[in-house]
Amino acid sequence: MDKRLLDILVCPLCKSQLHLDAAKRELICKADRLAYPIRDDVPVMLVDEARSLSADEIA
Repeated sequence: MDKRLLDILVCPLCKSQLHLDAAKRELICKADRLAYPIRDDVPVMLVDEARSLSADEIA
């Protein structure tokens, strides 16, 4: 994923910074405990498409 794009993307729910999990191809919002998928190199920034993260995944 392009570093410049990652720098400007924020969580659509809380507007906090997102963290890239390259292995799982997801953008992580630690504040809301959500993981937004990246499909075909395009981040899917829809809350309905995000999956909830467990406490273990956040740590």
